[in-house]
Amino acid sequence: MIVDPNESWTIAEVRDLQGLLTDLRVDLLEQPLPADDDGDLAGFRSAIPIAADEAVHVAADLETLPDGYGVVNIKLDKTGGLTAALQLVQAARGRGLGVMTGCMICSSLSIAPAWAIAAQSGFVDLDGPLWLAEDRKGGVRAANGILSPPQPGFWGGV
Repeated sequence: MIVDPNESWTIAEVRDLQGLLTDLRVDLLEQPLPADDDGDLAGFRSAIPIAADEAVHVAADLETLPDGYGVVNIKLDKTGGLTAALQLVQAARGRGLGVMTGCMICSSLSIAPAWAIAAQSGFVDLDGPLWLAEDRKGGVRAANGILSPPQPGFWGGV
């Protein structure tokens, strides 16, 4: 299970909720602090991995990422496309960071190339098209909690 406070917690809340997060068997805590407060995570050792989301857009952002993060959430919407996302995967792995693939609310045209990143990720959240009233024909499908990729040929043979 992933808990995503969307930058709404303080470092005190992150510290105070460690036991509860562990008891609930949460696998990942995604961007708990506002990106401007990331420095508060420097030196912090969380009981569960913490993922940087809004704090990282491209590989160069890793230069200033505090050591309290153990995972990077890679969204093609933020990186600017598949090439930059693949560069971010390589840079994150080079720093010993885990990788998550995420998305914004988007159509399956954005999700199709993200499957290439998802295949290299420990965590995946690609439900953006499911929030739309209507997606593109042949796009991702969800049934019984399982997300399926777009139909073959939808995008680049994916």
